[in-house]
Amino acid sequence: MKTTSYGVLIVNEQGQLLMAHATGQKHWDIPKGGAEAGESAREAAIREVREETGIELAADSMEELGRMPYRPAKDLHLFRAFVHTRDCNIAACKCTSFFPHHASGAMTPEVDQFKWVDTADVPALAAKSMTAVLRTLPGFGTTRDT
Repeated sequence: MKTTSYGVLIVNEQGQLLMAHATGQKHWDIPKGGAEAGESAREAAIREVREETGIELAADSMEELGRMPYRPAKDLHLFRAFVHTRDCNIAACKCTSFFPHHASGAMTPEVDQFKWVDTADVPALAAKSMTAVLRTLPGFGTTRDT
């Protein structure tokens, strides 16, 4: 049975996507994760953003993009929220969601860095499965206009 991750594409006034670096990994990702019991897709996405970035999104600020295939055993249910950088200071972002480190067992934040990324640069930073999903959405090109 497929599982689903719920995530939000947080886009600023310059069309850049907020990405978070997955701790201990090469890739950068969007805030996303699984739903807790009784949560709607929207509620799960809002909670994941809050846990992974500290950003509080209002439910009515998010456009639902829908559910799409992500990996063989997982789908991705996406929303999009537009924010202004004056209201979203990524220097203040902080992950409050932790996992035990594979070697030490120490509790480690899921993400350790945040940055705004031009959509043309996303494929160089994101995992292939995320890039494949994003390429199906309008506005996510693979080359930068000159």
